[in-house]
Amino acid sequence: MNRARIIGYATSIVKHESLEGQKLLIAQPVGTDGTTPEGDPSIVFDKIGAGVGDLVLITSDGSYTGLEIIGTRLTPARWGVLGIIDSAKKADNLG
Repeated sequence: MNRARIIGYATSIVKHESLEGQKLLIAQPVGTDGTTPEGDPSIVFDKIGAGVGDLVLITSDGSYTGLEIIGTRLTPARWGVLGIIDSAKKADNLG
C-alpha cells in the first residue's frame, strides 16, 4: 500500500475485455509529506471516485484490484485505489 497523488486521467480505446468501462487514473507515488514524488507514476483503476489532486492510498495487490474494482480475477489490472486520504498528520512524539 502506497500514498499517491492523482495527477491525471487516462483513456484507452483498445484494452483487455475485463477493463471495459473502468476508470483509469494516473497516480504519482509521494512521500510522507504528500507532495514529494517517489518513483514513477502508474495507471490505477478507481471505483471510489478519486479525482485529479486527491491524495489516495493505492495497492498493487492484483487480487484486490481484480475482485473488488474490476470484478474478476481474470484481468491484467494490478494497481487500484483503496481510499481517498482526507487528512494525514505525522505524530512528533509516539512515546
